[in-house]
Amino acid sequence: MFRRTWALAGLALFAATAAQAHHSFAAFFDPGKVVTVTGKVTAFRFTNPHGLIVLDVTGANGKHTEWRAETNAPVVLTRRGWTRDAIKPGETITIEGWGSRDGKPYIRLRAAKDVQGKLIGSAPFGVTDDG
Repeated sequence: MFRRTWALAGLALFAATAAQAHHSFAAFFDPGKVVTVTGKVTAFRFTNPHGLIVLDVTGANGKHTEWRAETNAPVVLTRRGWTRDAIKPGETITIEGWGSRDGKPYIRLRAAKDVQGKLIGSAPFGVTDDG
């Protein structure tokens, strides 16, 4: 009985942590607010539960702002033609996505294009994509 109680307590703790780690799109991003920025890639993480692209964006006033774009999970990215080296630090890319509700320079990735304007991957992502 004692082991069963501890096992259930551990399972409940794990489930709560996992639920917190995977958040709702609508909680952080506004589907009516599409944002497009161009900048130099400083990092690309191809990790679970979501990947991340970090850009150094220079504004018209010369000020640098770090923008972050949350991507889908690697399994979804792979289905869309992405690889771990699809984006490399130092490259200039344009990202488009749904802006954060709190106005921070943070978006949920919809599409990424290279410096020639070519789509990275095979298709844009939608709000309802898994991951």
